[in-house]
Amino acid sequence: MLVHYGYGVVGIIVMFESMGLPLPAESVIIAASLYAGSTHHLEIRWIALAAVLGAIMGDNIGYLIGHHFGYGILKKHGHKVGMTEERLMLGRYLFRKHGGIVVFLGRFIAVLRVFVALLAGANRMPWHSFLFFNALGGICWAGGYAFVTYELGKQIEKISGPVGVVMAILGVSCLIGGLIFLKKNEKRLTEEALKEAEADEKRDEARTETKPS
Repeated sequence: MLVHYGYGVVGIIVMFESMGLPLPAESVIIAASLYAGSTHHLEIRWIALAAVLGAIMGDNIGYLIGHHFGYGILKKHGHKVGMTEERLMLGRYLFRKHGGIVVFLGRFIAVLRVFVALLAGANRMPWHSFLFFNALGGICWAGGYAFVTYELGKQIEKISGPVGVVMAILGVSCLIGGLIFLKKNEKRLTEEALKEAEADEKRDEARTETKPS
């Protein structure tokens, strides 16, 4: 199945995740690239192209959804796809602080990748700026993961015995460590976002109180 539909599966899953659905796009790219590197039954350039196109197309659809429906639909239905109110606040906070760079770097951060395009549209980021940072992030993220993992897959094919077991353990350990790191940073950044939201609310209240009646 992977041989016949691999490119399409990669492109579709990456596209849907980029639109805002919590799918394992990163894992799919890595699995397909490892498979290509160790078996040569898939072409890595087509995997990378499918992933890049899926990322760019999905993010643009997500941008349009956010632009037309804004925070209303995200607050109402976001929890169904893991987009909690805290994560919405986190995304809005980061977006307001750093603008276009969040669109680029958000592609590499699991907690941002799913909803950064929706937030870009909801915040009315100019489309041409979004398109530039989105395309750049999609190329670096999807292409980078695909080709680096492909080379790793080629090396794994040559490794056997205890060395292969050690490398597998190290790989799993790095993956678990990365997930823990992302979770800890999500919590810290969410707390910062909550503090800023509270500060903004107090400033708004102060302005309201000082306005002449």
